[in-house]
Amino acid sequence: MNKNLRNRNVALRDITGSGSIGNISTTYEGVFAGEWIAAALLSGTTLDKGLVTIKPNVKYKEVIKKLDMSNIVVDGSCDFDPTLDAIDLEQRVLEVGNYQVNLQVCKADFETDYLALEQGASAFVDLPGSFADYMLGHVAAKIAEKVEQNIWNGDGTTSGQFQGFVPKLLAEANSQKVVSSETAWASSTVIAELGSIVDALLPAVYGKEDLWLYLPTAAYKAYVRALGGFAAQVGSNGVDARGTMWYSNGGATLTFDGIQIAMCPGMPTSNAVLAEKSNLFFGTSVLADINQTVKLLDMSDLDGSNNVRVICRFFAGCQVGVPKDAVVYSLS
Repeated sequence: MNKNLRNRNVALRDITGSGSIGNISTTYEGVFAGEWIAAALLSGTTLDKGLVTIKPNVKYKEVIKKLDMSNIVVDGSCDFDPTLDAIDLEQRVLEVGNYQVNLQVCKADFETDYLALEQGASAFVDLPGSFADYMLGHVAAKIAEKVEQNIWNGDGTTSGQFQGFVPKLLAEANSQKVVSSETAWASSTVIAELGSIVDALLPAVYGKEDLWLYLPTAAYKAYVRALGGFAAQVGSNGVDARGTMWYSNGGATLTFDGIQIAMCPGMPTSNAVLAEKSNLFFGTSVLADINQTVKLLDMSDLDGSNNVRVICRFFAGCQVGVPKDAVVYSLS
């Protein structure tokens, strides 16, 4: 369970009480709304690991500016020349959309799972202190999963989705695009495919400290297997002659040609992205002071039902700072 979410659980116990699933003793209404939304949004893999630049106080729009002053050095003279023509100011707008969760569930549907946790029939160490905690944790995990998918593959036209990095880069005229002849990621070809992505990167960007190769799970798995001896470039015994035993499932960060690799579960299987972390922006208003709502309503005393309603509202969106400095890859 995410550390921030555990902290929210401790706080929620003070206002929800503990134990009984039959009735949530106090309706929860947003005392820790901002922090709870932060736990939900930022617990997806990409955001939780800080793999992109997070803008936490975007209330609607924010202009992202990036200066290109590569041609400011000229021959010496006695005159002052501001060389304005040598300064290229890139401006992109990061716009966040308004999203919500309106969920009604029957407490009986979750009773078995919750009571199993409460009575210790579970391998989990961090247990929810009340049914309210359990429900909020469950919804938070679903929000985090959806946001992770949107960051990379949201189309911006479907309800509940903002446009992700892959669709944005594919739509940009000056982003670097690689279209492969391969139809799937395979251990025998993945090294060559990753090489084609790096080859498409502008020379000025290669070597940047915050450069990351963002891969879908299928590509990451293929690369791990390739390094275990399943690629001609590696040798039959793999890394350190350990074969498929070389990888410790999340140990040290993998690299390719000196570039850090990130596994992004929300990335479309047929794509990959190579970009600087400082060039990929995710915006949200989780630390702003407006339009944040988290409510958990026990309907038992209101309409006699056994339902619980969870209401959450938040803002989210993403933007690429300089598209030409990024590479987007697509399988056939």
